[in-house]
Amino acid sequence: MKIADEKPDYGNWVSRKFIFIPFVLCIVFCGLILVHLYFSILAIILFVISLYFTYSRYLFSPKGKDIQTQIRDLVVANLVWDGEGSILDIGCGSGALAVSVAKRYEKAQIIGIDYWGKHWEYSQTLCEKNAKLENVPNRIEFKKASAADLPFDDESFDVVLSNLVFHEVGGVKDKTEVIKEALRVLKKGGKFVFQDLFLWTTVYGKPEILLRTIQSWGIKEVRMIRTNEMSFIPRMLKLPFMLGTISMIVGEK
Repeated sequence: MKIADEKPDYGNWVSRKFIFIPFVLCIVFCGLILVHLYFSILAIILFVISLYFTYSRYLFSPKGKDIQTQIRDLVVANLVWDGEGSILDIGCGSGALAVSVAKRYEKAQIIGIDYWGKHWEYSQTLCEKNAKLENVPNRIEFKKASAADLPFDDESFDVVLSNLVFHEVGGVKDKTEVIKEALRVLKKGGKFVFQDLFLWTTVYGKPEILLRTIQSWGIKEVRMIRTNEMSFIPRMLKLPFMLGTISMIVGEK
């Protein structure tokens, strides 16, 4: 297939392993029903889990409700900026957010960083290919780096963005430190939009305390937008382990 005929591949947040592993275990327990009927209960539970993630993957995909794109677009929509300067996308994954802002802000230069661990289907090569297919390769640079220790000087960027990454950063017990590191590289007066599972109190604590903590770092303005209340998100995806705790932190340094 010629590159002109190819489409960008931004993956799906619901990994196939969440579908296949429960389904395979379901088959195993079905075979054990002859040993004890108790295994039929486990088989049914695992089948329902597999079915749930199968439908969730469909809803996230472009062939379904394209929920994944709609959630990502909220980050761009809540960036109020003149478009002049540099943007850092922390945890760029497949390059979807970096490409999106590059297409919207034609004068901006974007850097996308990610660790691209072995547990993910994304890579730097995939990001670069997607940027090329979207005709924005000259304005985006992708680098391997950790969100916990960004390889940039203080106040290097006019805008810092991130989408569903901070809670995944390894080696950092207090995830608010990842937010603090992201804000370190943002210029004074710069804008930021971070989307993550900020309503997950076990990880981030109470939202009002989190916002006060961020403001105590010398941040001029910070507010929270509850993504989990958006009408385009189906009720079945608003469960705590899916999108039930997702929200945005938006502001200016």
